[in-house]
Amino acid sequence: MPIAIGVDVGGSHIACAAIDIETLTIIEESYYYSVINNKDTKELILQTWGNVINKTINEIRNKEIIGIGFAMPGPFNYKTGTALFKGNDKYESLYEVSIALELPKYLLIKNIPIRFLNDATAFGVGGSLKGGHGICKKVLAITLGTGFGAAFLNNFIPVVKGKSVPLGGCLWDKPFQKGIADDYFSTRWFVSKYKMYSNGENVEGVKEIVTKNDVYSLKIFNEFAINLSDFLASYVLDFNSNLLVLGGSISKAHHLFLSNLVNIWKKKNINIEVLVLENTEQANIIGASYLFNTNFWETIKNDLPLF
Repeated sequence: MPIAIGVDVGGSHIACAAIDIETLTIIEESYYYSVINNKDTKELILQTWGNVINKTINEIRNKEIIGIGFAMPGPFNYKTGTALFKGNDKYESLYEVSIALELPKYLLIKNIPIRFLNDATAFGVGGSLKGGHGICKKVLAITLGTGFGAAFLNNFIPVVKGKSVPLGGCLWDKPFQKGIADDYFSTRWFVSKYKMYSNGENVEGVKEIVTKNDVYSLKIFNEFAINLSDFLASYVLDFNSNLLVLGGSISKAHHLFLSNLVNIWKKKNINIEVLVLENTEQANIIGASYLFNTNFWETIKNDLPLF
């Protein structure tokens, strides 16, 4: 039974598990999770990542481990395994660090293949494979959390070039209003908006805004729905998507914005099925481990995004 370790790197956490790549199931007791301070030094971040992965390795030490796949947020060079985090408020100490070369120093297994996939792509692949939506040929998957991720999938294969998708198949860096998409569809936008509308009240994150359920919360989520619908509309149409998959911590508050977004699109004759996946981490881990499916890897390895 070939086993791959799938790793989900989030803006404030790391999670990993061993996956049977034939059945795409998590090996019992191999799942581990840790909170991460994304402002830490390079050494502390890599050490924490290594410690968590090593726990999973220890659980399957007598099995055949064929590789480690990472679901990694951008900006990142997915071909070389080099971090390019700069100016997006996370992991900036890893800027221009080769994770592929540096991380094995902290692992129990030194000579093991390590592959990287955009986290939103991994989410879309894992979610589509395990979500029973194999008949949906064209999927736009987005993750809403500390950052904004997106992926375009055609029959589970990431589409990163061509007239129907933006360059690299990414959306986080695309212009929107007075900045880029990541400025408007991430946690920091919610926090700054709440402070502005409430005349200076600070909140920790989206969960607190949801819990407050006050006039400011409702105003912010209404504005978010309008912004997200406006931004995504042209990409949905250009790619001719028939399924939108939502994940990430902000998507857990979908009851506050999703119906509004769908209604806006219906008025524009944009009709698309929407699937919200509650367990983003599991989808990311499975999608990352799928890098060691031979057919999948041979299809995508030469078209991995460089940013």
